[in-house]
Amino acid sequence: MVLKKWAVYVEDQENKWSDREGDQKQHHGTSRTACSLCCPGVTRTYALQELKTATVDFKFRIGVGATSFMYLAELRDGRFGAVKRVMEERGGSRKMFLDEVSVLLRISHPNLVGLLGFCLDKGEQLLLQEYIPNKSLFDKMHTYHGQFSGMLTWSNRLNIALDIARALEYLHSQADPPIIHRDVKSSNILLVDNNHAKLADFGLCKLGYGTEHGSQTPTSLKSTQGSLTLVEWTEECRKSNDIEALARMLDPKLNGDANLGQLLSLISVANSALLENLEGRPDMSQIVDVILSSIEPQLHLELLV
Repeated sequence: MVLKKWAVYVEDQENKWSDREGDQKQHHGTSRTACSLCCPGVTRTYALQELKTATVDFKFRIGVGATSFMYLAELRDGRFGAVKRVMEERGGSRKMFLDEVSVLLRISHPNLVGLLGFCLDKGEQLLLQEYIPNKSLFDKMHTYHGQFSGMLTWSNRLNIALDIARALEYLHSQADPPIIHRDVKSSNILLVDNNHAKLADFGLCKLGYGTEHGSQTPTSLKSTQGSLTLVEWTEECRKSNDIEALARMLDPKLNGDANLGQLLSLISVANSALLENLEGRPDMSQIVDVILSSIEPQLHLELLV
C-alpha cells in the first residue's frame, strides 16, 4: 500500500514537472533527477510552499552559516525539522545541489545530523534536516543571551569528543565518496544531551565543488576559517584539516576536574594532530582509539549500553 501511494506520488510529481518544464531553466525548479534520488521512508522532495508553511514563511531563524540560514520547521505530522536555506548569492548550480543531495542520501551515522528531505523549486535550494533542540557546544561553553549555559564535566567532554571523532572517522573512511568536513568547530557540534553530540553543516563545499562554475579548483574551496592553501589539495592533508580542527577545540575551558592521565593522553594525540609533517599526524580511526582507551573502564561500559 505504501509503495502504491509512493508510485502515485511520483507519477503526480512527474506530471507537474512536465507541465512546467518550460519554466525550469528560468526558475531552476525541482527536476526529475530530484525525484529519482528519493527513497520511501528515508527522505522526500518538498514543494517550496510546503516548507514555507512549515517555517511560517522562514520566520524562526535558529542558525546562520557562511552560505546559508537555518530555520525551525514544524511538519504536517507534528515532527520538527531544521530547514537549511542557501543564500541566493551563495548558491551553486542545480546540478551541484542535486549532487550534494545524492551524496547526503547515502550517509547515515548516529553522530551526524540526518537529512529528511530537500527542495529545489523556484530558484530556492533547501535542505530539511533533523532538528536537535539543545544548544550547540559553543553555546554550552559560552555566554548565551547574557547567561552562562553551564560547565561540562570532564566525562561529558570525553563522550562528546568521542562522538565527533567517530562522525569524522565515518566521513573520512566509510562515506562514498569520502567527505572532508572542513569546518569543524564548536558551533557545528549539536548536543543531544550533555554526554552525546552530532556533527552538523557538512555538504556542498566539503564535497569538493566550487560555488561558481562547479570546477574543483583550489581557489573555490573555502571554509569559514579562510581559504585553503594549495598543498591542502592532497587527500591526506584535507583529512588532517578536520583532525587539526578537532584537536584545537577539545578542551577550551577546564574546571579542574580532568583526570590527569586521560588529559595527558589527549594532549599527546592533539599535539600529534597539529604536527606540520602530515605523515606524522594520526588519522581519525587512531584518534577514536585513543579517546576510547583514555575513558575509564566503567564509563566505557556505560557507552556500550
